[in-house]
Amino acid sequence: MVRPVALLFDVFGTTVNWFEAVSDAISETATSNNITIDAASMAVAWRQAYFDGMAETVNGNAPWRKVDEIHRTALDRLLDQYDKGLVDESTREQLNQVWHRLDAWPDSIRGLEQIRARHIVATLSNANLDLLIDLNRHTGLQWDCLFCSDLFGHFKPDAETYLGACRYLGLDPQQVMMVACHRKDVEAAKRHGLLTAFVQRSDEYGHYRRARLSEILM
Repeated sequence: MVRPVALLFDVFGTTVNWFEAVSDAISETATSNNITIDAASMAVAWRQAYFDGMAETVNGNAPWRKVDEIHRTALDRLLDQYDKGLVDESTREQLNQVWHRLDAWPDSIRGLEQIRARHIVATLSNANLDLLIDLNRHTGLQWDCLFCSDLFGHFKPDAETYLGACRYLGLDPQQVMMVACHRKDVEAAKRHGLLTAFVQRSDEYGHYRRARLSEILM
């Protein structure tokens, strides 16, 4: 097995559990505003709107936007289906910030610690930099570097993201491994010459099951 010098990690779903925090925040907002919302379904719809918003940019159908902006546009559209404008601006912005305070999966901190003892570890996320900084402060995850979409002006799966991270690290793609729980992310990285590791997060959308990051190189 070729052992990489550096590992790049996807963040949402791979190292942090977005579903639980987002669905809980939606439920709390709905309760405090006397709105009936299926919080789990809305969390999934919000996540899908994130993918759809990025796809519009990748396909050239929308200008470049930070993920925070994509999340907020999608949130407004989703909330308006339920409340017809009853949730005020301050509450909407606070809810949108939930993506900045997601919790790490139970294995993430220890797993990254063990991997970091032998390799460079960095994020390669579609999130914006300030979001990643807030997540790191909240979760305690330790990275050598934060690579993010606004650094490159591109979203994954654009080549500029994977190859840009390799370039900043001063490494050839075959010296770098992309680690993600999303097959399309792994497949795109492989097309661009990176090593890859798929982490099974079968309960990313609820009912989590551990996938030990510390074992991915064994």
